[in-house]
Amino acid sequence: MKRTQQESRTVGVQPARLKGLLKDLIDIYSPSGKEGEITEYVEGYLKKHGLRVTKQEVDENRCNLVAFPEERNDVELCFVGHLDTVTAHDLEDFGFSEEDDTVFGLGSADMKAGCAAMIEAFTVLAHRGNAFPPVGLALVVGEEEDSSGAKALIREYGFHWAIIGEPTNLAPCLGHYGYLEVLLRTEGKRAHSSMPELGQNAIETMLKLLLQITEYADSTPHGLVYNIRELSGFPGGFVVPDACEAWLDLHLPPNSRIDALKTELEQLVAVASNGIPGLNAHLKFEETYSGYQISLERPLINKLRETYKKMSLSWEPQDFRSHSDGSALWAAGVDPIILGPGRLEAAHTPEESVSFPQVVQAAKLYLNFALSL
Repeated sequence: MKRTQQESRTVGVQPARLKGLLKDLIDIYSPSGKEGEITEYVEGYLKKHGLRVTKQEVDENRCNLVAFPEERNDVELCFVGHLDTVTAHDLEDFGFSEEDDTVFGLGSADMKAGCAAMIEAFTVLAHRGNAFPPVGLALVVGEEEDSSGAKALIREYGFHWAIIGEPTNLAPCLGHYGYLEVLLRTEGKRAHSSMPELGQNAIETMLKLLLQITEYADSTPHGLVYNIRELSGFPGGFVVPDACEAWLDLHLPPNSRIDALKTELEQLVAVASNGIPGLNAHLKFEETYSGYQISLERPLINKLRETYKKMSLSWEPQDFRSHSDGSALWAAGVDPIILGPGRLEAAHTPEESVSFPQVVQAAKLYLNFALSL
């Protein structure tokens, strides 16, 4: 990677440049599946600042952007960010805005702030003109749907560690919750809407089943976190629906056993069939990722702790309780640390926001940690 002729005389994180980049990223609408415009923009930005960029095809319409130093084949750590977001709550009002030190906009926390901070850190590394540390940068697509970008990345590129810039309020997350996606389906009997007594309403039986599942989740010793994501009845129209589907997101603490949870859910549905009149239910497990816990005694973790100490940052390792590309990387043999600016509770909300001073701090943290390697 070479220095550009437009390189600034100041070699260090530049907040004004970083804010301009973050604004541009937020102003580009990039829901999962439609990341073409933002990857084109970021590719040009990275090349302008002297970084060698490879476009890795994910499917015929989408690609990851990978910047590995050409003079090194021993990349130890890859900084990973996803460029996609959830769909906008309001297509007329999703872009960048700011109030005092807070930046608002779709993807500001999840995770365009993390991506911008990583890009700024690598921009500084490129401008230094010295030999690159053993680190790479990967900006991937598809995280909000199926982690297709991360899965493609790990099939072709090898590295031992990853930093994923999901919003953790700059707390290093060495533990990661497991994730289980569940599809429930109930079947009934169709009838005219004015004569429901002649049918069997699949939505009613689904609601009774979901009540038992939520009571189980609230009482389970697993520390289970659940969300009923979707509930749909079929067919539409002036009829008693004879089918209903519900999608559930289940998150388990790092050391929980997903196989035990699956067995217990299967038993719960089987027992419920005896207690709910007319219940004909089917249970299917879709995406499944085990949680993980990285030891505090690993040498690279000690280096990260020292970086926090040198920057006078609080070292308080936590567990990341959401789904992320970290699960896919862990399953492929990589040790992913989840670490980024912003708060998880702000993600996917109409008021999504991030503290800009924290984005600057994240860029400095990424840079200093990379240089420590």
